[in-house]
Amino acid sequence: MSSHDCEKRKVVLLHGLARTSRSMRPIDKFLKREGFSVFNLNYPSRKKSIEELGKFVREQIQSNEEKGIKLDFVTHSMGGIILRYIMKVDPLPNLGRVVMLGPPNQGSEVVDRLSKLKIFKLMGPASLQLGTSSDGFVNTLGKVDFDLGIIAGNRSINPFLSFLISGPDDGKVSVERTKVIGMNDFMIVHCSHSFYMSNLNVKEEVRSYLKNGYFVKKCR
Repeated sequence: MSSHDCEKRKVVLLHGLARTSRSMRPIDKFLKREGFSVFNLNYPSRKKSIEELGKFVREQIQSNEEKGIKLDFVTHSMGGIILRYIMKVDPLPNLGRVVMLGPPNQGSEVVDRLSKLKIFKLMGPASLQLGTSSDGFVNTLGKVDFDLGIIAGNRSINPFLSFLISGPDDGKVSVERTKVIGMNDFMIVHCSHSFYMSNLNVKEEVRSYLKNGYFVKKCR
């Protein structure tokens, strides 16, 4: 048994933009069946900026914190950006392993092209911070210095949005733009942006990374 298995740990789940903790339930249920302790955190993704959401999420984690517990994370989409922001401005001292699902770590061209539309602005202030500009919010967060594995998807069910994106994509984020300097492992699955959480291959790879620190199969 590894030292990782001996430690007391909890997995925090962070959903994406315009979603709720309900979207993370498939992974929540899977991890609990596998013996993990899980905190499926809900936050108001369309009502605040990423800075404000980072503060909100940090406070929620702190209020639910148990002494001596290491915190692992599984994030979907913008949830990963919120965690990166927290780790930059107010780092969690007990952070363990992190798996990000379809994170716009270098932004998304969808935001670049559609952010000026009135209907897009209904997504809230945080959505406007997810563009690909080199001096934009996500690209000024810098490299990561924590134990991170990223799962990217190369299947889209939205041809229009994929038309706006350069290279293979999951319908919202290109495979290439999910990457970030400092990540520990990376893999591609044949999955679209909204369905990582219900994909069995994804769930199995999340389990592998949380337990062992690596993915089993690098491409599916």
